Amino acid sequence: MPSRPHPGLLGAALAVALALAGCATPPAPAPPPLSDDDSVRAAQQLLTDRCLVRQGLTPPRPGQPPGGEREQREVADALFGAGEAELAEELPTGYVVRAHTDGCLAGAQRALYGDQERWFRASTVVNNLKSIAAYEDRGLAAVRADHRADVTAHDRLRAHAVERATTLLDKEKPPS
Repeated sequence: MPSRPHPGLLGAALAVALALAGCATPPAPAPPPLSDDDSVRAAQQLLTDRCLVRQGLTPPRPGQPPGGEREQREVADALFGAGEAELAEELPTGYVVRAHTDGCLAGAQRALYGDQERWFRASTVVNNLKSIAAYEDRGLAAVRADHRADVTAHDRLRAHAVERATTLLDKEKPPS
């Protein structure tokens, strides 16, 4: 009757063979690169979180239970600004969009886009081109042509934000 190898020796031999063969667990694959939109959103989140933390506030997170009413108001004021909105853009539809120049979000927009007021105006118009076209009963292409300066400013400021976001997020990556 042939003798069987001792189970402990078999396991040790297998471990040595795997180690010598280089069968260690491969490193986890790198996450896919962020889209431009995701990069800008992530950088804006990073900047607003830092701003809130500097003020001793906890950045809100989905699924996180909100603090008391006072804390929610403090976070909202710090994030979005307080008092009367300093920026306003009236659309051809008659709707007026307003925004603050203070607050963590405004600071993040200045850091990313370079000119918060121009970004506010251009993005407000560009984000409402379809509603303007519907209101004026015109084609979207014609409305875009009428707002070419806003579209150009939007695209230029957006490219600036993508560049700034990429630089900011690259600095945040842990060394490889």
